[in-house]
Amino acid sequence: LIFSTKNRKPYLSDLKLRKLIFQHIKENAEKKDMTDHINGYIDHAHCLLSLGRDQSISKVAQLVKGESSYWINQNNLTTNKFIWQDDYKAVSVSESHLDSTRSYIKN
Repeated sequence: LIFSTKNRKPYLSDLKLRKLIFQHIKENAEKKDMTDHINGYIDHAHCLLSLGRDQSISKVAQLVKGESSYWINQNNLTTNKFIWQDDYKAVSVSESHLDSTRSYIKN
């Protein structure tokens, strides 16, 4: 799952803030049994997720993006209101490509 900040604004340019936000997203996704690896850059996030049978991509994207933007704003982590872009991109990854995908996301 790949999604960006609204209008690709570099809200996440501070490395410490970016790590804090991605760690929060990961912890939240772990509670919902759907996380594998999460990272990103100054204006977007990459999430390698494993979905259960009763989870749809659109619902997971809504949960991850909605909860994280709410948390960011509740904790006043950015000077302006934080918003993720409405859209996202989701692709499936075969098990044979998991290691290379994790490496890409990590780096």
